[in-house]
Amino acid sequence: MLGTTKTIDVSLPNESYLVTGAAGFIGAQLCLTLLQNGRQVVGVDNFSPYYDPTLKRDRVNRLLGRPGFELIEQDLADSKAAVDLFRGCRPEAVIHLAAQPGVAHSTTDPLAYVQSNVVGMMNVLEGCRLSEVKHLVYASSSSVYEAQAPLPWSIDAPAGHPVSVYAATKRSNELMAHSYSHLFGLPTTGLRFFTAYGPWGRPDMAYYKFALKMASREPITIYGDGSQLRDFTYIDDIVEAVVEACDQIPPPAAQASSDTDVNPGTPYRLFNLGHGEPVSINRIIELLEENLGVEAIPRRQSPRRADLPATRAEVGELRETVGFSPSTPVEVGVKEFARWFLNYHY
Repeated sequence: MLGTTKTIDVSLPNESYLVTGAAGFIGAQLCLTLLQNGRQVVGVDNFSPYYDPTLKRDRVNRLLGRPGFELIEQDLADSKAAVDLFRGCRPEAVIHLAAQPGVAHSTTDPLAYVQSNVVGMMNVLEGCRLSEVKHLVYASSSSVYEAQAPLPWSIDAPAGHPVSVYAATKRSNELMAHSYSHLFGLPTTGLRFFTAYGPWGRPDMAYYKFALKMASREPITIYGDGSQLRDFTYIDDIVEAVVEACDQIPPPAAQASSDTDVNPGTPYRLFNLGHGEPVSINRIIELLEENLGVEAIPRRQSPRRADLPATRAEVGELRETVGFSPSTPVEVGVKEFARWFLNYHY
C-alpha cells in the first residue's frame, strides 16, 4: 500500500545501522522502515535551516520513542564529533544521506556545499574505516551526469564535467568512496538519486513549491517552457531500493566489468536509482491541478544555467544486482503526495 512502509528482509549481522540525514525526506522514511523491520537505528541530523526545520522535526517525531531508535543532533562536518559518534555506536552498516541539497542554491552559497557534502563525507569515510564498518551506502545524484550525454543515462555515462557546484560535490563523494574502497577495502555503494518525491517531501523541490503556491492561489514560477523532463522517483520505491542495496555488500571488483574507473580488487559499486520513465514539468503541474483541485497560474522565466534539460535513469544494473527497481507510476505518486500535503498543511 502506498504511503506506508514495506517489510523488507535485511540480513546484516546484528542489524545495526547508522543513518545520517535522519530528519531528511528520504532519511526519515528509511529509518521508519528499518525500525518497523526490527532493526537498531542511530539517526544523525544537524537540522540545518536550509528549509524550515519544523518539517524535519515533524518527520523525526514519527520515530522518537520507537524501540531501537536513537537520535543524535550533530554536524558531521565536525571531524572530532564524527569520530566520537562512530566510536560510540559501532554500526554494522552506514547509510549516509546527510548533505546540503539544491542545485540552484549551490550557485549562491558554494562553501556550504563543500563543508557539508565534501568535509562531511570525508568524516563519514574515516569513521567507517576506523570502526570497520561492513558496508557504506551513500547518496549521490543524477546531477553528476553531463547534459550532453545521451539518454537514458547508464552508470558509465560521462560524469566528468558537472554543471553545478552541488553536482561537483556529489561526484567528489563517489571518487572519495572509491579511494577508501581501494585503499582500505571498505565496501561502498553509491546511489545516484533521480528526483525523489512523495509525502513528507522537501519544500525546496519544484513540485512542492508548485503545490504551496497553487493552494494559496499564487502564481508558480516555471523556468523555461515546462517541457523539461525529470525522472520522478517515488519515496517508497527509493527506500526499498536503498535497503535492498545495503543488503548487497559489494565484493572486490564488483563493477570492474562495466565501469573502467573501478580499480581491480575494489569493493565499490554505483547504481542509478530512478524510475526510468521521465515526466515533463508541465505534466506534474497537470497532476497537481487534478489532485489539489486548483488551477495553476504560470509565471515563466528563462531557464537556469545549472538546470539540466532532461534526466532519465538506466536501471538495469540495479535490477539485476538487487532484484528491484522503482515502478510506482507518477499519477499514483502525485496523488499520494497531494493527499498528504492537504492533510499536513490544511
